[in-house]
Amino acid sequence: MRRADRLFQIIQILRRHRSPATAEAIAGELETSKRTVYRDIADLMAQRVPIRGEAGVGYVLENGFDLPPLMLTESEVEAAVLGAQWVASRGDPELARAAQDLVAKIGATVPERLRPLILEPATRAVPNYRAVPDRLDMAAARRAIRAGRKLRLVYRDEQDRRTERTVWPFAVGYHETVRLLMTWCELRQDFRSFRTDRVDEAAFLEERYPERPAALRARWRKAAMAEYERRRAAETRAAE
Repeated sequence: MRRADRLFQIIQILRRHRSPATAEAIAGELETSKRTVYRDIADLMAQRVPIRGEAGVGYVLENGFDLPPLMLTESEVEAAVLGAQWVASRGDPELARAAQDLVAKIGATVPERLRPLILEPATRAVPNYRAVPDRLDMAAARRAIRAGRKLRLVYRDEQDRRTERTVWPFAVGYHETVRLLMTWCELRQDFRSFRTDRVDEAAFLEERYPERPAALRARWRKAAMAEYERRRAAETRAAE
């Protein structure tokens, strides 16, 4: 790897990490030595790249620093196109159009040498012919999530039981054939997910829920990890 490419990748790694990245972790990803990483980070700091940290502790990139837009590698272009293909074939109409627009914008701005990766991509997402149609306005659901607004659902479960819930939507999960609306359910006072193809009625409320969507997502991830660890422990005890 050229030194210029390695310096760029170090910035990318630091930008990706929310917690301090150690020289050992950076060296492992770049397949180089820690000594080289220390030297490269010192050079970046000398060039006034706002990196904080020290050897043995880790490094972080301060907020407010960014590289010029669309300085993409070949692999990043392929990843963006493949992801857009997946969204275009599995997302709702608004997301599908956005994915197509994204590919067009990338194609119009990347250097000429990278355009064949967009016009004639070597990687392709298989069309999803088994997708179940949504019975919920997904564009409106995403707007409610961004605004932190409540949603009232009339829902039918797998036993065809009909219930009405007021929920706090905070994420959408995309599976191969169905989509899940991740929520905090006021009825159950717990996290619940709802298949969007089983929604009979939906009312998007003006009332905001009291937590930030990001805080709900963090709580949900923590609860999901605790449940996963509990099941693993139970399986281990059963196998003994």
